[in-house]
Amino acid sequence: MLAFIIRRVGQSILVLLVVGVVAFSMFNFVGDPIDNMLGQERTAEDIARLREQLGLDRNFFVQYFRFLQEAIQGNFGVSYRQGRPVTQILLERAPATLELAAVSSILAIVFGIALGVFTAIRRDGVLAHVIMSASLIGVSLPTFLIGILLIYVFSVELGWLPSFGRGDVVDLGGWKTGFLTASGLKALILPSITLGLYQMTLIMRLVRSEMLEVLRQDYIRFARARGLKDRTVNFHHALKNTMVPVITVIGLQLGAIIAFAIITETVFQWPGVGLLFINAIQFVDIPVMAAYLMLISVMFVGINLLVDILYFFIDPRLRADRTGGH
Repeated sequence: MLAFIIRRVGQSILVLLVVGVVAFSMFNFVGDPIDNMLGQERTAEDIARLREQLGLDRNFFVQYFRFLQEAIQGNFGVSYRQGRPVTQILLERAPATLELAAVSSILAIVFGIALGVFTAIRRDGVLAHVIMSASLIGVSLPTFLIGILLIYVFSVELGWLPSFGRGDVVDLGGWKTGFLTASGLKALILPSITLGLYQMTLIMRLVRSEMLEVLRQDYIRFARARGLKDRTVNFHHALKNTMVPVITVIGLQLGAIIAFAIITETVFQWPGVGLLFINAIQFVDIPVMAAYLMLISVMFVGINLLVDILYFFIDPRLRADRTGGH
């Protein structure tokens, strides 16, 4: 297993390097940051001096390897727009995104698995058909449209929930959280549902499909023939064997929740790193864009590595294959 982990870590590092090259290549097409940093009275000497100061006069690979060298040390440079260290800006915005992603992930996983199991066990019931029909909304509608619809219903028409912002927050040693205030919790409801709805329906439909497949297996019939209770058969035997492919999708969706938070944060003006990235694109703030993309890549790769390791603890067949069948 150690050799497997080392090989996967090496592959992950290679993926991160490729993502970094692609990201830096894309930055050459988003505009020139000098145009936003200098006024109309700028001279050619001012432009040349600022380019040299920012290191933009060097070739692509020199800039890229310089960024990697500093990123390994936790230094992502200085924001062109705000004139502050990018690391400091990300640390200020990270709590908002992580809290939103955590709530959305919990909603997606808990309700996705629960509804998937229910619709599989009660597949011929009326409620199961209603749930499956309603799940098409989460799969079909784009995230921004779901957010706008929720704002219209619960903020504009009913006036129950705020339509934007994070609400009041409490500073806990540098971590500003909205979990401890009423307005912070209310502000979390709509964006967390918007962000987690697609992932929840995807997990639900996958769990249902895998559960139905497992329930048709012979060992499930033998378990019922032995007189085991339906609860034991469904949750101890069937659900356990359903979770191997489900964990793969859940792992990918956890990364997708953080990445796709850009859309949700833009719709709800949520002050997280996703909204920061959108603003960075508008102002061609390359250090912020590079740091964001690299961090998202690290999260995706790390989650995938964790999912691969979890396979060994969930499916004993994989452990047998790695150990030569013993």
